[in-house]
Amino acid sequence: MRIAMFTEVFLPKIDGVVTRVLRTLEELAALGHQAIVFAPGDPPPIFAGFQVVRVRSVSFRPWYPEIKVGLPTPRIAEQMIDFQPDVVHAINPAWLAAYGVLSAKRRNIPLLASYHTQLSSYTEELHLNWLTRPADWWTTNLHNQAEVNLCTSPQMVESAITHGVRRVDLWPKAVDTTTYHPGARTKRMRRRLTDNHPEMPLALYVGRLSNEKNLDDLLAPVHRLPNVRFAFVGSGPASDRLKSAFSGTQTVFTGYLTGHELAEAYASADVFCFPSTTETLGFAGLEAMASGVPVVGADAGGIPDLFTHGTEGFLFEPHNTDQIVDLIRRLTDDPALRARMGAAARAEAERHGWRAATESLLGFYDLAIERHSRG
Repeated sequence: MRIAMFTEVFLPKIDGVVTRVLRTLEELAALGHQAIVFAPGDPPPIFAGFQVVRVRSVSFRPWYPEIKVGLPTPRIAEQMIDFQPDVVHAINPAWLAAYGVLSAKRRNIPLLASYHTQLSSYTEELHLNWLTRPADWWTTNLHNQAEVNLCTSPQMVESAITHGVRRVDLWPKAVDTTTYHPGARTKRMRRRLTDNHPEMPLALYVGRLSNEKNLDDLLAPVHRLPNVRFAFVGSGPASDRLKSAFSGTQTVFTGYLTGHELAEAYASADVFCFPSTTETLGFAGLEAMASGVPVVGADAGGIPDLFTHGTEGFLFEPHNTDQIVDLIRRLTDDPALRARMGAAARAEAERHGWRAATESLLGFYDLAIERHSRG
């Protein structure tokens, strides 16, 4: 199959959407399919043997300077004509991927769109409330051009349907259980994340440091659990503000980590903290589980689909800092409970591999082609 992917985010940016796209491309290559990727910013020209077309872009300042907004050019049309795709996959259509929707319609090509981010939830977090209804309208209308729409958690399937999106199905979750493994734990990383206090319990967050992640909800646990060390792995527009807010506490900020260092960070923690309410899946939580670390996460978005409350981790009412404190304390005070939940988390993660998720996606590509042929 020949697949043209239009994505709003790609390397060198690192987030859950990029992770899913990269692992999917690797599996498509292994299965013998062909793909071309249209991406903003400064992506590598080749990934997994597939051409990546760099699309001219501008920074989304002042809110998210690291996000690049792709600006379509005639080169895209030329590349589409040369590649002759069987299906177009628009990943989180908003700007560049919205052009992918338009390109598929103009060229009468079957279209699948995947829904990874609730744009309206971000407009609210950024206090751009006047954009909330237009963002919902734009997202719904783009997705309703597609023969198939995919969401990455059952909660997001329900949300998309509630917002009027049609022909919605579930793209199964997946995680790399080889890279992310309890065996990646190291004394060196443990010392780094605890600021040379490796004997103390360690609570970890991995992801973007941005306002919509609700990381301020961890201030109360930091102050009320002085015998627990906290580490933030990642960067983003709120980095400086958060470093100032947590200054003088038992907290370490590492910036972005990748590859083996990231795997070591996950596995070297005792508890993974996930206060975000805007996750459509929550890859970081799944990677923590694969590393044998129980999750304390907000009961919102896609996080409840990651694990069963009380088995692989605990859910808390969004923004309820008393609950967050109590749940972190339960895990850090009880090594046996922590070990039992960590083992259960690893076992749950092992059920979700990238090959099965990609084969499911290929089935949805076939469904898009079939529906398109029926008109």
